[in-house]
Amino acid sequence: MADELLSLHKLQVWSWVCLVALCAGSWLFLSWEFAWAVAVGGVVSIVSFMLTHQDVARFMKSLDSSEEGQGEKKALQAGKSRYIIKFWLRLVIIGLILLMLIKSGRVNIFGLLVGLSTVVFTITLTTVGAAGRYFISSRR
Repeated sequence: MADELLSLHKLQVWSWVCLVALCAGSWLFLSWEFAWAVAVGGVVSIVSFMLTHQDVARFMKSLDSSEEGQGEKKALQAGKSRYIIKFWLRLVIIGLILLMLIKSGRVNIFGLLVGLSTVVFTITLTTVGAAGRYFISSRR
């Protein structure tokens, strides 16, 4: 049950749902420019989360398939190095994308921050929901 409630695939789906809700609310209550900035930030955030998930899954799979002894140490070190390089490269690319967006003046910075927080909102809501289900089910 816990795996079902907290699966990463479910978090990714709910992140897209949360982004659509944030964009719609921003468009209805604020402006199209703000909603556009929320959408851009949300897409950057969710895509980064998805790519990070894939990299971690690949790294964990490489740990399972590595050989015993000296070969295992080399495979582990190579896997760590690849993961760290990809992490920093992704961080630099995201930074450059955000820099270009902010410098161009085409996005609202506050909307961009709201969009970039989409995954954080989703993780928080999922955690609160799972904790609520846990406490409700244990009191029966």
